[in-house]
Amino acid sequence: MIKKRQFFPRQVVEAGGNRWDWALLPIVLALFVLLAYGSQQMVRPYQVGETLPLSLEPYYLPYYLLRTTLRMVIALGASVVFSCVFAALTTKFRVAEKVLVPLLDILQSIPILGFLSITVTAFIALFPGNLLGVEFAAIFAIFTSQAWNMAFSAYQGFRTVPAELSEAASVFQLSGWQRFWRLELPFAMPGLLWNMMMSMSGGWFFVVASEAISVSGQNIKLPGIGSYIAMAIEQQNLGAIGWAILTMLIGILMYDQLFFRPLLAWADKFRYEETGSDTAQESWLLTWLRRTDRTQQLVEMFGGLLERSIAMFRLQHDGTSIRARPLQSSLAPQRIWDAVIAAVVFYALWELGHFISAEVGWSEVMRVCVLGLYTLSRVLLLLALAALIWVPVGVWIGMNPRWASRTQAVAQFLAAFPANLMFPVAVVLIVRFHLNPDIWLSPLMILGTQWYLLFNVIAGASTVPTELRHAAQNFGLTGWLKWRRYLLPAIFPSFVTGAITATGGSWNASIVAEYVSWGPTTLQAHGLGSYIAEMTAAGDFPRIALGIGVMCIFVMSFNHFVWRRLYRMAESRLHF
Repeated sequence: MIKKRQFFPRQVVEAGGNRWDWALLPIVLALFVLLAYGSQQMVRPYQVGETLPLSLEPYYLPYYLLRTTLRMVIALGASVVFSCVFAALTTKFRVAEKVLVPLLDILQSIPILGFLSITVTAFIALFPGNLLGVEFAAIFAIFTSQAWNMAFSAYQGFRTVPAELSEAASVFQLSGWQRFWRLELPFAMPGLLWNMMMSMSGGWFFVVASEAISVSGQNIKLPGIGSYIAMAIEQQNLGAIGWAILTMLIGILMYDQLFFRPLLAWADKFRYEETGSDTAQESWLLTWLRRTDRTQQLVEMFGGLLERSIAMFRLQHDGTSIRARPLQSSLAPQRIWDAVIAAVVFYALWELGHFISAEVGWSEVMRVCVLGLYTLSRVLLLLALAALIWVPVGVWIGMNPRWASRTQAVAQFLAAFPANLMFPVAVVLIVRFHLNPDIWLSPLMILGTQWYLLFNVIAGASTVPTELRHAAQNFGLTGWLKWRRYLLPAIFPSFVTGAITATGGSWNASIVAEYVSWGPTTLQAHGLGSYIAEMTAAGDFPRIALGIGVMCIFVMSFNHFVWRRLYRMAESRLHF
């Protein structure tokens, strides 16, 4: 069963004493002052057309790092709330699942930078004369790069709750609110935390676009690491880019040590097993916090509030009440809902057909579909190659906590490293050695998205019950038999989640990976991504809409006919 332990065990607190309280106080005060100053700067008055002061001097980088990290943390908090709400609705209500899951497929297939172009004007109009509107637009762009994989991870965790735990929740008559806090969220927490790490790292790729915004003919550069990199690229200042990458590394190390590592060590108590875990991570900060009486009091206060909320929303009847009997749901509402969805789909197809006939023509549609097949073949081939490399690596890291703690920050930095900085190198090499762009531009699609697969496999391997590992050792499982009977079923749900987000990200990355420019040289591979990039450069909005629409159809179809079937297989058979 899921182990229940106090967040901060009482015996550890008593062993530490009060001497740690005074050591923690200056750190808390300094952090509060920094956050207050950064937040105050984010809401200051601003007029459209005003030039915000920016500098490439390295001593401004700590302040820029604070502003960027603050935006990313706010977006991460919003992503966590969105993921929990999405997972709860889709797993508890079948009618919601039929709409929200395909909608999430569409959202993750829409180019992330497209959200920015749509929302900037709206946010600025919402907060006129204030920098908060531009800040919200930047935060929303980062949110769209973080939320989708976290939502899929929470959805996978909620759907794969073991049957015996669900039966125990029914026996104890847990309400929906109690079931969420006591069972579903704790069970999904380890995988969700690893996807939070991936989302935080993936957000670095989009800070350049989210902090350097073009709107109404004006270029707005918000103070931050992204705008610093954008200015350094404009001025071709390689030294400044190096300073920015070093600052990113320092920031990643800091929030790894101060945020994610304590959370991962704390989340070990949510592992689904009966014996003690021998794969738990350790955190010096968590150990330090456990030795402070003030922290213990705060945790007990918030824990008491949560306990009261759980008790407040309990079921108002016991198991013998007539209200406890399962109700036979009528099929009529479901049929009506299905009819409404079908009507909306047919209406959308009718409008799509009218748009095609009037704007682009059916021959162009066939051409774009063929280009979509080219990109699909690249995505599948690259995903298979990434799986061959990163699944064994992820399993090894997840089952070796000592190495997991050592490689965690490295993996986050590699995932956060802006993959577009490698594009000029690829152009130079392809031109220098006369290589085929259709082949050698393809790896650029997976540079930033392969980490979704790695992080999810690590999450799946780290939550394998200890008794199952001992059983595999006792049975002497080795080689392919060990993978087929033990390792692959154990990580399969997490692998499917990582594959969904990696394929969605690869489709998204194809727009910049199949159409690459460096100076006067432009390389183009045949595919849907290069088609959208080419039409965007030409300003042909009907064909841009056609390309994005076809991409959404490809992503939704593949998710529905392949990944959803694998999800159902994971729910019924391939999970522990």
